Amino acid sequence: MDRVQVVSILLTAGIFGLVFELVRRRRLMERYALLWLLSTATMLALAVWRDLLELFSSAVGIAYAPSALFAVAFGVVLVLLLHFSLVISRLADQNKVLAQRVGILQQRIDEVEIARQVDAIDAGSPAPTTRS
Repeated sequence: MDRVQVVSILLTAGIFGLVFELVRRRRLMERYALLWLLSTATMLALAVWRDLLELFSSAVGIAYAPSALFAVAFGVVLVLLLHFSLVISRLADQNKVLAQRVGILQQRIDEVEIARQVDAIDAGSPAPTTRS
């Protein structure tokens, strides 16, 4: 086992453990943890079984097998970035709709308060004060 393989195994095992710890502390949702666990499991398998890594690297046309490991890692990161970009886009759209709904509700509350004040003035009693 050479130094590059040992470093690769330690790094991917560390990320694998970190993901489990983040899920345990409820800092990472399970649906996102599955993406990370699948990614790190793939990377760990390629780091541990050098024959599999060499088979993959020769199939892809990469001469140095550890470089194939980093190429796979780069591909996994790109897929994760695309996924999280989609999630952020969806959340931004939902946030805009939510802000619009809050604005509509605030307008309705203001209209109801104005109507109450007008009714109180028409009835001859002092207008009720509103709390903010």
